[in-house]
Amino acid sequence: MYKGFSYSMTGASHITKNMICQDSSAHYAAEDFSVAVVADGHGSKKHFRSNIGSEIAVNCTLDVVKRFYADAAEFNKEFPKNHKRIIRNIQRQIISEWNNRVNEHFNQNPVTEEEKSMFTPEELAEISVESFYGTTLVASVMSKDFTFGFQIGDGSLIAVFEDGFTSMIIDYEESNPANITASMCNSNAISMFNSYYVDNKKIGAIFVSTDGLYTSFGSDLEFLNYHTIIADQLVESPNFAETVSKNIQKRTNYGTQDDISISCVYDEEILRANSETIKNRIEENKRRLLARKPKPKN
Repeated sequence: MYKGFSYSMTGASHITKNMICQDSSAHYAAEDFSVAVVADGHGSKKHFRSNIGSEIAVNCTLDVVKRFYADAAEFNKEFPKNHKRIIRNIQRQIISEWNNRVNEHFNQNPVTEEEKSMFTPEELAEISVESFYGTTLVASVMSKDFTFGFQIGDGSLIAVFEDGFTSMIIDYEESNPANITASMCNSNAISMFNSYYVDNKKIGAIFVSTDGLYTSFGSDLEFLNYHTIIADQLVESPNFAETVSKNIQKRTNYGTQDDISISCVYDEEILRANSETIKNRIEENKRRLLARKPKPKN
């Protein structure tokens, strides 16, 4: 049985500007599989409903993955043989669902006078409905025999393996080539997805997060060890997920002071069985971080 948590916090810069949180997050933990998902609504003016777009994106992801898992035994049998095709099909269905739902929301909620006031009529006419709701998406699915995930736009996807090794499975990208933001709202969104698949390796925990978390750390090693520590403490302290939420709120004051979302799903049995190994890895990482600090001058 899997467990999980998910939190979205408004960034300090957004609070100062009296802006709402544009991030969304969710998780789902069942006996056969679990899902962690976050989305970061774009901040530029033309994406003025991105908070709604990000919420729709995480809900679409959960719904689509659950649908693929309707027959879990069959899915687990077929997926390893055809994982590339199936992941692409999941992505296509999420995009299709997202487009349908944002257009349904728009039809029920036309552009308000307040929203119109941000643009000239000509400017507004040039923006697609989908762009109003533009958002990134990062998601991962864990099961007994394999783990997979996908990402469009920036954000992070982290795995903590049974030996405590923690990896950014899909490299963090702060921006895309030619300053084009990879987004669910793009007409060619399917070509902008990155994905991964891991089999025959036991993973204790998977984390997905929006870019506000990554930018709140000074180095990749600090960022990765943060997740290793969380994975360790999840089995040591029953209410540690609540501590994570408080820490995430503090971290919104660091780096870019952006909104932060994190979602995690984990296998408690794997983490507990390898607790000592994971603790040793944390201490090793701390020594490496200490060695990197500049030595004081005499």
